[in-house]
Amino acid sequence: MGRRDRRGARRAAARRSLLTVLVVNAGSTSLKLALVDADERAEPVASLDALPDGVEAVAHRVVHGGPRFREPVVIDAGVREAIHALEPLAPLHNAPALRGIDEAQRALPGVPHVAVFDTAFHATIPDEASTYALPASWRKEWGIRRYGFHGLSVAWASERVPAARLVVCHLGGGSSVTAVRDGRSVDTTMGLTPLEGVPMTTRAGSVDPGALLYLLREGLVSLEALGDALEHRSGLVGLSGGGSGDVREASPFALAVYTYRVATAVAALAVAAGGLDALVFTAGIGERSAPVRAAVCDRLRFLGVVLDEEANANAEPDRDVSAPEAAVRTHVIHAREELVAARAARTLLAG
Repeated sequence: MGRRDRRGARRAAARRSLLTVLVVNAGSTSLKLALVDADERAEPVASLDALPDGVEAVAHRVVHGGPRFREPVVIDAGVREAIHALEPLAPLHNAPALRGIDEAQRALPGVPHVAVFDTAFHATIPDEASTYALPASWRKEWGIRRYGFHGLSVAWASERVPAARLVVCHLGGGSSVTAVRDGRSVDTTMGLTPLEGVPMTTRAGSVDPGALLYLLREGLVSLEALGDALEHRSGLVGLSGGGSGDVREASPFALAVYTYRVATAVAALAVAAGGLDALVFTAGIGERSAPVRAAVCDRLRFLGVVLDEEANANAEPDRDVSAPEAAVRTHVIHAREELVAARAARTLLAG
């Protein structure tokens, strides 16, 4: 390549790094569209029918990337098929993501579409944390291992709170807790699927597999009914005896179970992080529910987590809500998955 060609390539890369990116975030409970400009100003978009002019690329948040996708990738027919093949591992997430991809490609056929995977941030989890104690053939031939999710959210939180030993509580429709050491994920509560870990709005979280085998073996539930119950009728809804799953409507007992499980996960993941310098609450419940934050942190006082009650009660992200004497700083951080996804798309397209 000649000097003029290299200069041209650099100029083209610089232009691509300033792309205006539409971010499509099809989650388990919502569809969010945001337009992110080169200065990382994000504006919500009501629908794909209401897109303004000037969209130069589309970034799609995809929850499960399996073993193949550890980096963002331009979406083509093969990538789409691979995402579809992973639907059984994340049925509440990958299927909506594919619908979002198809609709956005119809609306914007002339721009690149990039898949950005939640699982990619957790590719740094060491083998001792990602490996289940299962037969070798299950692990090696069928890929049964811990992948982890909410990676875009955790990546943003770890950037906003650059502590050496950090635990991030992403508490929303789906909930997970992640240990981050020096900016890298080292363990997390979600596993092969987004069903493992702490209880969630409608999902059970971790359950003794022997209990599930018992239900199936005794014919008490069908496989389909079991899947429906674990995904849609458990968590805060199941513990409260029904309702919407909104944390504000959950029963006191449901909140006690939920906050206890989150607190024990934080303590366990402090081991993975090698200690605890800072704690982050993010996503819908983590950002908006002062009672949940207070209940979790009260159980973690022995680790040096102490909240300023007034700061916690009136917290607006981003804010440190720690008491002055706290050994561990506690932060409420607004989840900005759209910024992380837009950056990832720009970086890929500029490469």
